[in-house]
Amino acid sequence: MQYDIKQGVIGLIFDLDGTLVDSMPLHFDGWKKACDRFGAHIDPAFLRFHTGSPGWAIAAAIIENSGLKGTVTVDQIMKVKLEEFYRTQHLIKPIEPVADIVRKYFGKLPMAIGTGGHREAVERTLEVTGLRQYFNIIVTANDVLQHKPFPETFLKCAELMKIDPEFIEVFEDGDLGIEAGVRAGMKVTDVRSWFPSNW
Repeated sequence: MQYDIKQGVIGLIFDLDGTLVDSMPLHFDGWKKACDRFGAHIDPAFLRFHTGSPGWAIAAAIIENSGLKGTVTVDQIMKVKLEEFYRTQHLIKPIEPVADIVRKYFGKLPMAIGTGGHREAVERTLEVTGLRQYFNIIVTANDVLQHKPFPETFLKCAELMKIDPEFIEVFEDGDLGIEAGVRAGMKVTDVRSWFPSNW
């Protein structure tokens, strides 16, 4: 697939999970196993709705939805989820139509990762997929106070890239991230039609 960036764009921001890498089935599996451990419930529609949210916000929503307040903590669910995810993380592959854009513009335009993922998980995912070398600007859930759909993640990327938001194109696969990109005043490209969802 050949993709040319939008007119006037001089910087690129990529969401990670589900946009640049095919990691969502493994994230879902991790959440499912954590939920099974504590008697909670999760389904793909729930996780799709929360795509772009940090893990602790997803865990809090799981506890709320499952009526488990007071019997299990966010940290307990997060710990099991991350352990399960790390077991299979080495299987993650790049989503090639998006990774091709990264390779095409590497060294030509500033690029950043803007994700709701946990810093350690993000760094490991980039390493196992061979994509770490392309990014020196990575903004994760650990780096901002207001997560997607708030624009802070993308605006922090723009600040570090030293580019005004209106000249940046954001690549996203989640409604929360798309809203964040629009609110940041950036050009937003929804990549969901580029890659068949398998979760």
